[in-house]
Amino acid sequence: MIEIKNIQKSFDGRQVLAGIDGTFLDSNTSLIIGGSGTGKSVLLKCIIGLIEPEQGQVLYDGRDFWNSDDEVKKEIRREMGVLFQGSALFDSKTVFENVKFPLDMLTTQSEDEKRDRVDFCLQRVGLEKTGDRMPSEISGGMKKRVGIARSIVMNPKYLFCDEPNSGLDPLTSVKIDDLIKEITDEFKITTVVITHDMNSVMGIGEYVMFLYQGHKLWEGDSASITATTVPELQEFLFSNKLLRDMK
Repeated sequence: MIEIKNIQKSFDGRQVLAGIDGTFLDSNTSLIIGGSGTGKSVLLKCIIGLIEPEQGQVLYDGRDFWNSDDEVKKEIRREMGVLFQGSALFDSKTVFENVKFPLDMLTTQSEDEKRDRVDFCLQRVGLEKTGDRMPSEISGGMKKRVGIARSIVMNPKYLFCDEPNSGLDPLTSVKIDDLIKEITDEFKITTVVITHDMNSVMGIGEYVMFLYQGHKLWEGDSASITATTVPELQEFLFSNKLLRDMK
């Protein structure tokens, strides 16, 4: 479980996050949604340790990340898996080498152990026959799946996905959402997804947090979001429906 309490962050005197609270449960896919510039990515960076908030706490199963020593921070970071927007694969490495990279950097496993783990992760995302290919030789959807394989290769307790459907067609987006949900359930991971895609919200949103101009204006599940009376969220839902209808 991850708890965030009163997260506040400003840049150049402009408040970007205004006291955000939330709880992300084990074996759940939790979504942070909102339009561009609402603070979603900044909040994610505060949670995973890339940006330090001015106030607030980020608790990983009770461990206060920002008020811990370096050893505890390293321990928590080793328990994280991150799927970056755009997948962030190394162009000069094969698919296999990309997935293996965290094991090379962070473990003392033997080469046989690493190979077995990479093979398992590639098989889990349906890419067991693509290990020798380069990122330039595979599709956008396959790159996302390679990114997911790399994000779970360390067997993380916490999985973070930044706009996992960015640049994908609707059918591939659904497949990526389903894969994230399956992995969350199968390995009992605490998963947090940043998105503006309402298809993802309705498909896998067990807990949803809506941000608007740095404030949390709504939280709940996908079953109740369409009944919201929050004007800003209603506008967000309507604009997403228009975009889907235009495609």
